[in-house]
Amino acid sequence: MKTIGIIGGMSYESSIHYYERINKQVNDLAGNLTCARMIIYNVNFEEIRKLMLTNEWEKIGVELAKIARILEKAGADYIAIATNTMHKLADYVQNQINIPLIHIADCVADKCKKSKVYNVGLLGTKYTMTENFLVDRLKKNDLTVSVPQNEEEINEIDRIIFDELCKGQINENSKKYFVDVINNMVNEKGIEGIILGCTEIEMLVKQNDLNIPIFDTTQSHIDSIVDYSLEKK
Repeated sequence: MKTIGIIGGMSYESSIHYYERINKQVNDLAGNLTCARMIIYNVNFEEIRKLMLTNEWEKIGVELAKIARILEKAGADYIAIATNTMHKLADYVQNQINIPLIHIADCVADKCKKSKVYNVGLLGTKYTMTENFLVDRLKKNDLTVSVPQNEEEINEIDRIIFDELCKGQINENSKKYFVDVINNMVNEKGIEGIILGCTEIEMLVKQNDLNIPIFDTTQSHIDSIVDYSLEKK
């Protein structure tokens, strides 16, 4: 079994899902009392968020790379960043370490292709929807990707993620808002599936809310982490 180093805490809500599901899935596959070899470095997201708001991404990259090196030195065979938005810095972090980083976009793209869904929508934080770091990686995996273009929609989705979901708050009005945005993308862009490109969105939007398949980056990432842990990849 390989050891996975996880950079977590962004937010702690999603990191709980990573810890619980990785261990459960490893146990389901390996049996008995088996659980994952895992080292978690939980950041203080308040400090990271302040740097995000002042656009100090270089400082965030330096911090995440430092954490990745700590995890590598502690014995991790692979690194996983337990959030979508911080994959903006994935290439930088990968270049600072000598072990592979399991990229969340590659993991969810594999799920889309296995389902033969190539025209997808992508929802996430403002950074994920307005910048190309995740979109370009998905396109490299042969997907056609659409994101909301309306500034009001982008800002409201971002607000719901940070003001509600990152705090564990589930609001039915917010769920309806997300569903409406997705349905509009189906009608206007012809998307055949939707990628939930923020590790907290899965708390809000479920498969039975939609008529197209959901591809959840959190679960896709976890599935791949389990495969690497058990040396299936």
